[in-house]
Amino acid sequence: MAESPANRKSTAPGSSAAEEIDEHVEGIGGWRGDVLARMRQLIRQALPDVVEEVKWRKPTNPAGVAVWSLDGMICTGETYKDKIKLTFAKGASLDDPARLFNASLEGNTRRAIDIREGETVDEKAFKALVKEAAALNGAKRQR
Repeated sequence: MAESPANRKSTAPGSSAAEEIDEHVEGIGGWRGDVLARMRQLIRQALPDVVEEVKWRKPTNPAGVAVWSLDGMICTGETYKDKIKLTFAKGASLDDPARLFNASLEGNTRRAIDIREGETVDEKAFKALVKEAAALNGAKRQR
């Protein structure tokens, strides 16, 4: 089955997705850059084998969207004027005892964590959520 253009890995020629994400985080700067860098670090600590990609480039967002995957998509990291949004592709299927999910709660599949200036996220709970998302992907792949 052919991959749709919107889903293709779209890293610029000559650079890796990790390098592009590094540049994006640096370019954002300020509290949003700090938050996205920290959440990225936590994802990589939780899943050392995670694959970083940049997808969904468009004229209004030439940097694209950071995506972390392992046996399928774990989450995306998007930057908005007033927040950083981490959207978990299968978030509705994950246990969230720390109630980290605070956005996109009405959907049947995705869930998101919006982080605004000055807010913090329970790092231990976030890493557990990332690991659970990867485990769910791995379980579905083994079927």
